[in-house]
Amino acid sequence: MKFDNVRLLVRDYRKCFNFYTETLGFEAAFDVGDCYASFKVADGIEGLAIFTSDFFATVVGNADKTQPTNCREKSLVSFEVKNVDDTYKTLLAKGVTFVNEPIGMSAWGMRVVHVRDPEENLIEFYSPLAME
Repeated sequence: MKFDNVRLLVRDYRKCFNFYTETLGFEAAFDVGDCYASFKVADGIEGLAIFTSDFFATVVGNADKTQPTNCREKSLVSFEVKNVDDTYKTLLAKGVTFVNEPIGMSAWGMRVVHVRDPEENLIEFYSPLAME
């Protein structure tokens, strides 16, 4: 078995595509109109993708169901960055609304900050804390 990617199933493909490319600065490795895109998240690695939920729902037989909203997260996409505070300031300047401000989580060994994409998927940016 080989891991391929995390695929977020979204309602508004274009809004999410623009968020990941224009706001977060990910390069689209693959873009199929208003249906599917994968993003380069590191050199040579396409680890994140978005897929229009309505198209995917027919494949797994649940097109009659709606996506959950206004509920607690069941997943989180996490990215290591060189400096959480710099990432926070850069994205804040682009108008990104954060869930919290950067905070050191010594028990986790990292400094973190969180944001939601246009579909409310939770995203974490972190930097390892210096080892004492």
